[in-house]
Amino acid sequence: MTKRIETPTVGEILKEEFMDPYGISAYKLAQDIKVPTSRIQDILHGRRKITVDTSLRLAKYFDVSDRYFLDIQDDIDIRNAKLELRVEIMGISKCEYLCEIEVPKKPEVVSE
Repeated sequence: MTKRIETPTVGEILKEEFMDPYGISAYKLAQDIKVPTSRIQDILHGRRKITVDTSLRLAKYFDVSDRYFLDIQDDIDIRNAKLELRVEIMGISKCEYLCEIEVPKKPEVVSE
């Protein structure tokens, strides 16, 4: 049996990769990005996911792309869903019509 590494939460990543290295508390972060402290606390404790609004605020504050934190959240959600639904997903067949569609070939490039 293969041991699986637990999926980190977005809150763990936020805390360990962004807040702890700079000594930023949940209160300070919340004040600086103008959100309630409870929002940051809920993210850190896994009770709340990153929203578009929060991703934009954190992106500006930590100078990363607008989608950075939202993409992390999406990746975590997909990984967890794949684990949870793997048996059900394995039972789904590809669309039968895909085999009937001929994929056009790329034109050959002639070099001179």
